[in-house]
Amino acid sequence: MGMPAIEVAADARGTLTYLIHGAPPALPPVRRRDLLAAWDHARDAALRHDTAPLRAFRFALPDGTTTDLALADPDASCWAGAVDRMLGIASPYGLSVCLRLLALVDLLAAPWARGLIALGRGGAELDPVLLRLAAEAKLTEDARFDQSAFRAELNPLPGHAP
Repeated sequence: MGMPAIEVAADARGTLTYLIHGAPPALPPVRRRDLLAAWDHARDAALRHDTAPLRAFRFALPDGTTTDLALADPDASCWAGAVDRMLGIASPYGLSVCLRLLALVDLLAAPWARGLIALGRGGAELDPVLLRLAAEAKLTEDARFDQSAFRAELNPLPGHAP
């Protein structure tokens, strides 16, 4: 299966809509360093209070159905805008980094994941195993991570107690 083709359109309000010809799991894995750089770049954009257009993603699936994802949250839009400026999210790789970053933020909000991130004055330090999983794991159909798979992978490791 090849990389999904992506088309981008803007409406009169400036909302960007990405039509992705494929499902989220078809997006490629990414390099850990790119995911970490996106994390840092997005964090810096948020600290500067950068604004970004709202974004919507429509995944056109092979069976003719679609899956829609809208980033209505200003923080998510800011982070997506930062990744777009860094890598361009109109490419499968850039979109994969963006969606993985957003899925990682969502995953870190779960109570079991509290020990996987260390917050400090200089920012956040992500658990290296978590970062590897986020870079390599397939996204779910709704562009998230399978939390149970992450927990199973992290649980048996020393120092990882989800």
